[in-house]
Amino acid sequence: MTGDKLKILSVDLLDQHRPLVSELRGLARKLRLEFGWHYLLDLIWVIANLNFNRNGKVIDAGAGVGIMQWYLASKGIEVFSVDRSSRANLGLRFRANFHVEGLRSNDLALNQAAWLHDYRNTSGLLAKVKTQVRNLLSFGRMLLPPLGKGHVYVYNQDLKTLTGIEDESVDAVVALSSLEHNTPEELREVVVELMRVLKSGGKLLATLGAARENDWFHEPSKGWNYSETSLRGIFNLDTSTLTNYDQYDELFADLKDCAELRDNLAGFYSRSDDNGMPWGVWDPQYIPVGVCKVKP
Repeated sequence: MTGDKLKILSVDLLDQHRPLVSELRGLARKLRLEFGWHYLLDLIWVIANLNFNRNGKVIDAGAGVGIMQWYLASKGIEVFSVDRSSRANLGLRFRANFHVEGLRSNDLALNQAAWLHDYRNTSGLLAKVKTQVRNLLSFGRMLLPPLGKGHVYVYNQDLKTLTGIEDESVDAVVALSSLEHNTPEELREVVVELMRVLKSGGKLLATLGAARENDWFHEPSKGWNYSETSLRGIFNLDTSTLTNYDQYDELFADLKDCAELRDNLAGFYSRSDDNGMPWGVWDPQYIPVGVCKVKP
């Protein structure tokens, strides 16, 4: 056995890791973040399968401003936050609570520039005042110790070409519902590149959308859903890797009936139909699956 895994995520994870759920929700409130509709399942599974090394180096692939990087930093981990979308004007609330730097000089703007960006991109007098008050509080928070000893290095870069990261230099790679936004062909390239920078024995832990039989594209969330066969091929999983794809229907039914996820659906879903839960109507169209690939 190699340690490779391919598991459709069960809602039982919520009860099995209740203290972690509370910790993640508390951190999200502090950072004014909302969870994607199934992200708690993704987070729990990845964290539960990640061998923590307090001084380790981890890539958060397709990180955006998501909570995983901040959670890892709070545990003392050095995080390379990689996303092809720019976070140069990363919000001051993140900078105030964590050690944050740009991997390159142009990856992260100065605090003052981020403040000005917030002001210019906020509409309405009341909203501008509210934003500026929050930013003032963030500047005050910078005088206090950060929430953890870890560092977050912002790296605005396509995952297929991580030229700023050396071969076999990171202990783990995590990717929460981000890799499926690549085409299947591009995903193969991304996986090869992520494995390049991973140390021998390190884990690539990714969550994606699962397809019961054939791969298909979910237009509202702009994400692919993958069959067992496709994921085994793309991630080059060992032939001995066990899976629970045979429980797809049962696990999907449990997900659709999960009151905890349904009743805590993030507010941003109700504002458009261009997301994973259009107009905030609870109607899951896919189920997340976790992939663990251990580098030989």
